[in-house]
Amino acid sequence: MIRFIHSLAPATPEAIVRIEMEPGQQAQVDFGTVGMMWDPVRAALRTAYCFVMTLSWSRHMFVRFVFDQRIPTWLECHSLAFEYFGGVVRVVVIDNLKAAMLQASLDDPKLSEPYAQFARLYGFLVHPCRPRVPEHKGKVESGVHFVKRNFIASEQISDINDGNERVLAWVTEEAGLRVHGTTQARPMQRFLEVEQAVLQSLPAVPYDLELVVSAKLHRDCHLQADYAFYSAPWQHNGEYLDVYLYHQTVQIYLGTELLTSHERATHRGQRVTRNEHYPPDKTLYLTRTRSWCLERAAMVGPCCRHVVERLLSDGPLDRLRSVHGILGLADKWPLARVEKACGRAIRYGEVSCKQIKAILTAGTDALPAEKAIQLPLGDFTYARKANAFFTPEELGWDGDAQGGKTRPC
Repeated sequence: MIRFIHSLAPATPEAIVRIEMEPGQQAQVDFGTVGMMWDPVRAALRTAYCFVMTLSWSRHMFVRFVFDQRIPTWLECHSLAFEYFGGVVRVVVIDNLKAAMLQASLDDPKLSEPYAQFARLYGFLVHPCRPRVPEHKGKVESGVHFVKRNFIASEQISDINDGNERVLAWVTEEAGLRVHGTTQARPMQRFLEVEQAVLQSLPAVPYDLELVVSAKLHRDCHLQADYAFYSAPWQHNGEYLDVYLYHQTVQIYLGTELLTSHERATHRGQRVTRNEHYPPDKTLYLTRTRSWCLERAAMVGPCCRHVVERLLSDGPLDRLRSVHGILGLADKWPLARVEKACGRAIRYGEVSCKQIKAILTAGTDALPAEKAIQLPLGDFTYARKANAFFTPEELGWDGDAQGGKTRPC
């Protein structure tokens, strides 16, 4: 059951209504800046953020300090929070953070795909706040301020790892044992006695997203992510795509549309490719290898296979494209006619794609081999003698020019 409690504060243009949830029903999540902390990995001071998840019924909370608000960090904090609570609520109320929302809208909000997958895996609904109305998640807003005033202001933290260890101890030993101003009860006590038992179970396999990058798809139909190269459909060349890198897989998205997925590369510089991502003309050349051509030619007939073998062995010029052209004729003409045309080309010594196509077009493949078009053979003598055009001196001959009988000098 959901209880509505109207605030007794002075009236405002939009009356504030506080909604009290049933145990295990809802959690509210927010980030807040907490100043500078030491990063032991980079050996430098960096701006730190405070992730707080507050259970709406018990007011028990989980706190973690991080250095960014990227999607993997956002999801990792959720996962750690649910592990800390020992279960999952049914609804998570969020602000319109970029890691969670692709589009902040009252009527048509859109979740980022990793967060949507995460929510489906853990079994909770995401309830985004109305844009620019932080009062809709007032419980966690109060929690962030409470952490800043009562933990950050009073503690000397050496680095972020030390801060995360100490803040969980503080939540359990101090914040969880205080009497909450609204519920007039101790958050830890309410959580342990009632709320923990009604949380949903954790998933058997945790979400394993490690990295999210935006990468440009280049003309070779590959983009670079985490020092490896992955292919995506050629229609998106030149566009920036979202790449989600999991422990063993990679997913490539355009907005919320999944374009493709791959197994994750095992070493730097590796190219992970799907041939169907290339343009059709490139795909044809890549898939129709020499061995494929020989197998296809054998299906047409022995003459066709002989032609293909001859062209493929005709070095140093690579004749693979010519072979593709000949085999392409088998897609347009009956196989029996292509086989006869190849046999005719072999017999008359002109083995080429152009010649075989000319035979098919002219229909001469149906003629017997002995009826090939031939020029008549005869006594090819000149109609006029050479001395009709040149003098004997020009020809370098001597003899009787009138009779036409000449002999070389």
